[in-house]
Amino acid sequence: MNINIPISLDWTKEEVIDVVQFFEGIEKAYETGIEKNEMLTLYKRFKKIVPSKSEEKQLFKQFDKESNYSCYHVVKEALNKEMPATKKIKLSY
Repeated sequence: MNINIPISLDWTKEEVIDVVQFFEGIEKAYETGIEKNEMLTLYKRFKKIVPSKSEEKQLFKQFDKESNYSCYHVVKEALNKEMPATKKIKLSY
């Protein structure tokens, strides 16, 4: 799928790459599944780049609209403390 990933011109090249990897993780959660630990690592790096909750929501909304995925639901699963760390997150549409 060809998805336009939301990025900021204020980010460094490394930050853009990390944000793209985070959104690829969201896509992977729907397509093939992603390990909880891997998704948590991607999300923690994303939060260092985008610490603002309002900016996070705005980027999630843009990506969700482009992809028909739900960033919120993937992150919610990754943050679920009852879910084993090695379990795969696999969501369906």
